[in-house]
Amino acid sequence: MDVLSELLDGVRARGALFRQTPMKGPWAVRFAAGSPLTLATMLRGRAWIVPASGGPVPVGTGDIAVIRGPAPWTVTDGPAATPQTVINSADHFDHAEGQRTDYDAEGSALLFSGAYTGQGDISERLLGALPDVLVVPDADCHRLLRDLVADELVRDRPGQQLMRDRMLELMLLSTLRTWFDQPEAHAPAWYRALDDPVAGPALRLLHEHPARPWTVAQLAAECGVSRAALARRFTTQVGEPPMAYLASWRIALAAQLLRETDATVGSIARKVGYANTFALSVAFKRLRGISPTQHRNTAPASASETG
Repeated sequence: MDVLSELLDGVRARGALFRQTPMKGPWAVRFAAGSPLTLATMLRGRAWIVPASGGPVPVGTGDIAVIRGPAPWTVTDGPAATPQTVINSADHFDHAEGQRTDYDAEGSALLFSGAYTGQGDISERLLGALPDVLVVPDADCHRLLRDLVADELVRDRPGQQLMRDRMLELMLLSTLRTWFDQPEAHAPAWYRALDDPVAGPALRLLHEHPARPWTVAQLAAECGVSRAALARRFTTQVGEPPMAYLASWRIALAAQLLRETDATVGSIARKVGYANTFALSVAFKRLRGISPTQHRNTAPASASETG
């Protein structure tokens, strides 16, 4: 599995929240559903997305924006507008009833949004790799998929929620893959370093075999360069030394396994390269500030658990 596939693997929509919002005149809508990730596209008109922190981001007709939560964010026809409407999770719909109201309202802007309902549906590693708002221009989007998702939203058929969930997943994966490939994307340093002839092979080895007892010398030998050359190039390209990156990568994997599986802490420790529970706990607490068990116990409830 390539590194991007590994990063995107596990993205799941379960009972995702959808909304199609027609708007006229000066308008500003605040989304406060607490979703970890939301996709939004203007089916008609143009808008600005204003995240909780940072400046407004323009979105044209057909552009797809990905907004990282759970902080509230605003979509508006003017970057300085004051929100007139607040959308909470109860204001989204998961059934077709009532969706067609004003759908074709002449002259109105039309916003489509699809929101994930729980952080357990998206890995922490992926969320950590994304900015607060990213936008993929209409010309680079998978237009057929986007149009299919919008069309599905106004239909009322058996299995509707499942169909929408899967289509939202595909739309997110397609959008993120396109964004990561853009040279201007503010992707993480480690992702940009994958194209480097020295740091790239080392990163792939660490991602593919995190449990191996790596040293810088062993990693350099596998990459066919000297220890000093690898350490210098890796640190320059990735932003931290190889063994520091490996430690954070192992802990990220462990954090995800703790949230997504019922495996024991000891078995997870061995899977990510630590000898036992104690060794993982020490490293986990050093990097995350809490123990593996505390991390598991503070996992957010999924949509199915909260009803």
